Amino acid sequence: MRKVLLIIFLLGPLVFANDLIWSKTGHRAIGEIAQQHLTRKAERAIAELLGGHDLAFVANFADEIKADRSFSKFSAWHYVNYPADKKYTEVEPSEYGDVVIGIEKCIEIVQNENSPREDRVFYLKMLIHLVGDLHQPMHVGRLEDRGGNDLQVRWFDEGTNLHRLWDKNLIDSYGMSYTELAQTLPQLSKKEIKRLQQGTVYDWVEESQDLANELYDSVKVGEKLGYQYSYRYNKVLLHQLHLGGLRLAKVLNDLFDRSIF
Repeated sequence: MRKVLLIIFLLGPLVFANDLIWSKTGHRAIGEIAQQHLTRKAERAIAELLGGHDLAFVANFADEIKADRSFSKFSAWHYVNYPADKKYTEVEPSEYGDVVIGIEKCIEIVQNENSPREDRVFYLKMLIHLVGDLHQPMHVGRLEDRGGNDLQVRWFDEGTNLHRLWDKNLIDSYGMSYTELAQTLPQLSKKEIKRLQQGTVYDWVEESQDLANELYDSVKVGEKLGYQYSYRYNKVLLHQLHLGGLRLAKVLNDLFDRSIF
């Protein structure tokens, strides 16, 4: 047991590095949704920082840099794991950081007029990705199974796990591009959008954990899942993509509408 704990300690955040992605399509869909809800000022400022690229173009940056070990210190920023019966604020933060800490750090650097431009660009790309991760419920899962990565199930005839099911399998089953996914979402009134954008990152992490707890109860280890599970949870999946996009737009609008840009 001591040897196992020692290995976990030495590996630190890298032990969680596998399968921690909201799929490339999912992140781009969130970026596309957010892009459609930016204010003009925020849109101009972001385009200037990103060299004319939109949010969807850079939405997977934080996953792509995982290939470079010099960025391994950011691995733990993609998720947060804490007990199902606790709130985020009731648990001692990880020494490596987590998705909430990462989002706050990104905002702090991007809005700081003394931050070097290259830092603003880097942390803006990170922020775009991390707000998306926050709305993938299994990124707010439990420590003992690495956010569902160790909870093995089957997706039709393919072996998978609960985390990958929500990161990739459900989205891939649609067979849609990120733009098609974004276009299938319901048109909302300004009042409805404002309601969904309410709260802070601390409220949003609790929402994701509540949903994660439901998803843990939705499967049994080794269970074969398919059309019935899709029918039950596809609307939830799309809602989380929609929430991620709308709230990313809110974060960016608040950031750039009052910033130095």
